[in-house]
Amino acid sequence: MNNNLSIAIIGLGYVGLPLAIEFGKKFSTIGYDTSKLKIKSLSKNIDLNKEFKKKEIINSKHLKFTNIDKNILEYKIKIVAVPTPITKNKKPDLKIIKNASKTVGLNLKKGDIVIFESTVYPGVTEDICVKILEKFSNLKWKKDFNVGYSPERINPGDKKHYLTNINKLISADNFKTLKLMREIYQSIIKAEIISCDSIKIAEAAKVIENTQRDINIAFINELKIIFDKLKIDTKKVLEAASTKWNFINFEPGLVGGHCIGVDPYYLSFVSKHNKYIPKLILAGRKLNDNMAIYYAKKSLNLLKQNKKSLSKSRALILGFTFKENCSDIRNTKVIDIYKYYIKKNIYTEVYDPNIDIKEASKIYNCNFVLKPKTKFYDLVIIAVSHGQFIKMGKKGINKLMKGKNNLFDIKNIL
Repeated sequence: MNNNLSIAIIGLGYVGLPLAIEFGKKFSTIGYDTSKLKIKSLSKNIDLNKEFKKKEIINSKHLKFTNIDKNILEYKIKIVAVPTPITKNKKPDLKIIKNASKTVGLNLKKGDIVIFESTVYPGVTEDICVKILEKFSNLKWKKDFNVGYSPERINPGDKKHYLTNINKLISADNFKTLKLMREIYQSIIKAEIISCDSIKIAEAAKVIENTQRDINIAFINELKIIFDKLKIDTKKVLEAASTKWNFINFEPGLVGGHCIGVDPYYLSFVSKHNKYIPKLILAGRKLNDNMAIYYAKKSLNLLKQNKKSLSKSRALILGFTFKENCSDIRNTKVIDIYKYYIKKNIYTEVYDPNIDIKEASKIYNCNFVLKPKTKFYDLVIIAVSHGQFIKMGKKGINKLMKGKNNLFDIKNIL
């Protein structure tokens, strides 16, 4: 392995920062991000996402941070790990990855390798990103520079499945680039490195991983709706069914986040573009998108049963992130519950100990509180199964309510 290799990571979010920290232990590495606040914090060894402790960043001895794009010019390998969200119309929003490609193109030199880790639909790397790289670098693909694609598999908040012990897919535009990619990723990853025959195959593999999960969860969410009508405990049904050796167990709930709630729309987009309208994928997505409203309506039945006026009620939503035990609020479906309560004129507060309220308030217009009040709320809904809420227990959460205990537990954690 050539330890003289230099690596630039473009985008220091949940995907880019782990890469920068691990590569920074082995090679000269620079982490680039457009956020001045993020770079200022990381330069002080502070991760705003709370995924890494100060010591972990300090231990990455060859890592530097910058928001000046020219600083990435001298680095041979440039890894793009920026978000690829969707628009309000549920279509791929490629603005960020296009801008990142432009930034890299303006700082690309002969012999460089550009690797994309962002989730995209098949064809984006070669048909869109490469053209931008060529345009702004005045270099020719495969002659002056090469590209690869290695889809991220980061799971925010998951300490068990981390970058270094997750199987890694790699793909490239030629064998030499693929070989180099294997070497650099193998230097930080203990798990298996798997080569794909083409970049498009790697792109497709990534996008179906989360689409498959979305469809499976949609099936369980539909079962939840059916069993609620039959007055059967869904959790107990799933526990019974999972005693069969080939039953795949999923849990009902809200499906948000940057992956599962987004990737199916990327696959659907390219499918429609090629004149096939997917049926199962879109049906599952629609069902999962509507679950927040389903739970919101069900939770308000508790107030109606107690003949409590909605406009005179106070509600507390526990949890705002898209999943448990992390600070990631991207594409959270809890916002739909909040908006539904506000529409019904219910005074609503949101408490999540894992989020930065200042940052969350810039994105979402919610009544976030640093600490919930005691004996104050007519309704408490547990939207996210954070460890802190499990620790509070039913007894602790009931202390937040006044009068009759109206507790609605979406994830059935209590």
